[in-house]
Amino acid sequence: MTETSTPQRNIGYAVLIVAAVLAVGTLGQAATFPNLAPWYASLAKPPFNPPNWIFGPVWGTLYVLMAVAGWRVLVLPSSTPGRSAALTGFFVQLALNAAWSWMFFAAHSPILGLIDIVPQLAAIVWTISRFYSLDRIAAWCLVPLAGWVGFATLLNVAIWRLNGA
Repeated sequence: MTETSTPQRNIGYAVLIVAAVLAVGTLGQAATFPNLAPWYASLAKPPFNPPNWIFGPVWGTLYVLMAVAGWRVLVLPSSTPGRSAALTGFFVQLALNAAWSWMFFAAHSPILGLIDIVPQLAAIVWTISRFYSLDRIAAWCLVPLAGWVGFATLLNVAIWRLNGA
């Protein structure tokens, strides 16, 4: 039996992936916003720390790109070699993304954030490499995420070191 792509299946997968990405964004905001002031505001930050207003538009864009990337791979036939592993990597990096806000902001712990963000970056890069063999557009959609999380890793390290590593 051959799996076929139908509009209903594609829409269903779009709803699933958008719901997953929105859930991650919502969980992250729930941990972040209550801790911006006074905790995060009181931390020493490096000179390359962007203003707080940048994070919303950047993450909004990245979440849209993540949803597009995930959907493009999700709609491939389930029998596609490598699809399952690639999607596992995608959902692992998504879970680590959600956990980071809780570890860094909610726990008030740059070191816990660092413990999360390093494997998160590795999972993103691994996912890009798997997506590339399946759908190059999906892979390229995740490249800005890797760049931003790479920058965030450096920022996380700097904040940890400046605040009593």
